[in-house]
Amino acid sequence: MINRPAAHGNPDSPMMSAIRKHGEEGVAPIDAIVIGAMERVRPVLMTALVASLGFVPMALATGTGAEVQRPLATVVIGGLITSTALTLLVLPAIAALAARWRPRPKPVEVVAAVQPS
Repeated sequence: MINRPAAHGNPDSPMMSAIRKHGEEGVAPIDAIVIGAMERVRPVLMTALVASLGFVPMALATGTGAEVQRPLATVVIGGLITSTALTLLVLPAIAALAARWRPRPKPVEVVAAVQPS
């Protein structure tokens, strides 16, 4: 299954959607980042692992066409590892930096209106 968030009206990655969901629920920004990232660890790792394991036979091939298959499989596996590391480590770190720079809304003072009798 191909992740095309923009086609479904959601421009975020699933990781950022999870982080934003917790932020909108009123969780502190850093806690929202940690909780959202931890929710997405298993799906991201499982997706990368399954895709990488699918390329292992191609990376270990020795038969006809192996001179083309092996480098291709090596590059794809390396890309999966890199994108997984970026998704799990760098994306939450960037979200934490952005949360630090984002202006916090000022607390709104609620004044009770008195009904005239």
